[in-house]
Parts: sequence; structure tokens; C-alpha cells
Amino acid sequence: MTKATSQTQGLLHFYLTSTQLFAIGTLKVKEIVPYMQLTALPKSHHHVLGSVSMRGTTLSVIDLAAAVGFPPVAPEDRQSCSIIVVDICRQTVGFLVRQVDKISECRWDDIQPAPASVGKHAYISGVTRNDEKLIQLLDIEMLLEAIYPEQFNQTNVELSLPDQALLSRMNILLVDDSATARKQLSGALDSIEVDYQVTDNGKTALHMLEQAAAQDNPFQIVVSDIEMPRLDGYELTFEIRSNKALSNAFIILHTSLSSEISVDRARQVGANEALTKFDANELTQAMLKGARTFENDNANAAMTEQDTDIDSLI
Repeated sequence: MTKATSQTQGLLHFYLTSTQLFAIGTLKVKEIVPYMQLTALPKSHHHVLGSVSMRGTTLSVIDLAAAVGFPPVAPEDRQSCSIIVVDICRQTVGFLVRQVDKISECRWDDIQPAPASVGKHAYISGVTRNDEKLIQLLDIEMLLEAIYPEQFNQTNVELSLPDQALLSRMNILLVDDSATARKQLSGALDSIEVDYQVTDNGKTALHMLEQAAAQDNPFQIVVSDIEMPRLDGYELTFEIRSNKALSNAFIILHTSLSSEISVDRARQVGANEALTKFDANELTQAMLKGARTFENDNANAAMTEQDTDIDSLI
């Protein structure tokens, strides 16, 4: 995989109001269908309009406008709306939107982090422009956490004391532009008292990696999201593997994407593991695999050095 192929992503544009454009990455989208009659779901979140059966799968449909803070779509207006079906974080859900606009290709460098002025509960992960129009990229993970908190707050990890001690000896870097994902990652490691550093974008992560290596204290385990502004997880992995001082890092690409495409790409750029968010124990086991790799390498290096010392005495 070349750098160029990892620097762009597809964006699906849609309207939640009559004027403001929003977008999500096309890798999350399974299909787009016209509005259809929904079945009410008792005791569901107030932004969940109901459920629909589609190709043998029953999925919930969320009024996306209402979920991000706009007026809800009136029942009489729903017939003109569309449902965007997404596969994300191990679940399939539908988002009701007023109008689907188009699909565009966007360079990661053209996506900027959401300005601080939007607030931490704005469900916006970044902003970009297309045809001179401002487009806000939705943080779907944060939005789903608000609607299904019980599914997103399971961060307790069961780990033996030796494994906990092993992970504690590792220098760990977490990289994710989603505040929800960072909270999940941090919560999992906090629950087992393992130290780490964290950042919200790939460019800063690369700088931190280079700086740590220059100080002879390199990061040994890197857990990174794939879809991020400025530098995506594929490109970050590519840069790590291309730099001799960084290339030994054990890289886990940790993504909300559920498709096999993302897993194949992760392997192509040199990631050691590719996991779908969020299973705290699965993630911890992958990190332990990396830690054991470093422990074994160090043990083998020590044995080789010892053999060399013995040979010199013979």
C-alpha cells in the first residue's frame, strides 16, 4: 500500500437541516434506503424512532437531527427522508437524515480538528470544505455512546498480576480523535493501573514517537484509530514502519469500522493487529501479545550477549 492511497477517504454528505451539511466516512456505510414504516420500541431512547427489518436483520433507526441537537424530523416529513445504514462498533444502526447529498473524496490533510468553540458535546470530530461549503464530520462513536451508554462504558479488564506487571513495563501510546474512544481506551488501562500516553491525532502521535525514540525511551505499543484528521492510522503505521528508529513498535489499529477491507489494509501497511471497537479484554490481550514479543526479544538478545561473552573467554 502506498502513501497516496491512504491519504484520502470517501465522505457521504447529507443534510440534517435545510442548509447545514454533515458527513460520515463511506467505509462505515452499508447502504442508503428510503424511509420505511418503523415499529415502535418500548423503553428505547427518545431519539430512537423505532426498528425496521432489513435483509434478515432488525436494526434501530435514530433521528440523527434530534440526536445532535437540531429539531426532530416531524412525522409528516419522514416520507421524504432517507435512512443511512451504518456498521460501526460491532452494531448495525440506521440514521434518519433529511436529504443525502453526494459522495466525495477528501484528503486527510484537508480535515481539521473540530474547533474548541463547538464544545465537547457537539458530536463533531472534524471539519472540511467541499465546493466552498463547510462540512462537519460527525463523531458517530460519541453519538452512539449517548444513546447506548451501557454498550460503551464496559471498560473493566480481568488480568493476572504477572500480566499486569508485564504491561506496566511497556511504554504505551494511545491515538484516537474520538473523545469517546479515548475515554474507553484510558478506562481500560486505568482499571488495571497501567500507565500510558494519549493524543487525539496521528501527526502529534508521530512527533511523540520520534521524540521518545530520540530520548532512548521508545514507545513499544501503539494503539491507533484508523479514521483520523491530519494523519490517519494507515499513514501513521506506514510512517512508523518506514522509520528505523520506530519500526519495532507493536501496532494495533483499533477501529469502529467492521469491514474486512479495513483489516486487509491494516495488514498491508504493517499493523500487527486490527481490532473492532470496543472489547476491553480483547484489546488488552492484543497489547499483551505485543508486550510478550518485546520480553522474548529482550531475553533472546540477553542470551546472545551472554553467549558472546562466553565465547570471548574461551
